[in-house]
Amino acid sequence: MAFGKLSDDGDDQPLSEINMIPMIDVMLVLLIVFMITAPLLTNAVKLELPEASSQLNQPEKEDITLAIDGTGKIYWNDKEVDEAALLAQMETAGKADGELPEIQLRIDKRVEYGIIARVMAQASQHGLHKIAFVSQPDAG
Repeated sequence: MAFGKLSDDGDDQPLSEINMIPMIDVMLVLLIVFMITAPLLTNAVKLELPEASSQLNQPEKEDITLAIDGTGKIYWNDKEVDEAALLAQMETAGKADGELPEIQLRIDKRVEYGIIARVMAQASQHGLHKIAFVSQPDAG
């Protein structure tokens, strides 16, 4: 081991380096112990997990497609709506029982951001917080 020099030159200075070998040995032993005992611990816990039954009568939620074309016209599930009808549709969708639907935004790239922000804020005010942006994949 490299604790110092074997010859005595009369140099009685203390050892200036810390010997890392013992610490590395201890860490490797701990690593091996944990690697051996970890798989045994997962098998030692006995659980009786509950069985889940699928509910076939649960209605499937329908997502809402909200499109805004380049001229700023708004379409709710492919039907053109004005501002008042949009707010009424959002209010109805926000009060639905069960899980609230997701709004899928299809927006023309020429639409100003202010229109998009206003529609998203209106949806959020009516409790429709799940909003997804739909994009066209690249052709190449």
